[in-house]
Amino acid sequence: MSVAVLLKMPLLDASNAQAMFAYAQRLAIDQGLTLRATPPEPTTCCGRGCNGCVWEGFFAAAIFWREDAVEALNATSQA
Repeated sequence: MSVAVLLKMPLLDASNAQAMFAYAQRLAIDQGLTLRATPPEPTTCCGRGCNGCVWEGFFAAAIFWREDAVEALNATSQA
């Protein structure tokens, strides 16, 4: 398990995002860290492919969450 793998994990759909969150959480537990809560999955998507879909916001938040998690994981491993 490594941070490099975490960075390469795709974020194409909800199951990919959940797998990425779980992987990062396992890395954090192994290092004795607690990461902040993951972004909640949207519940209001209409399925019409809207510009600015709630899923776009979710994936943007997931990317930010991953960057934050990587920063925390790297800080601990370098200390």
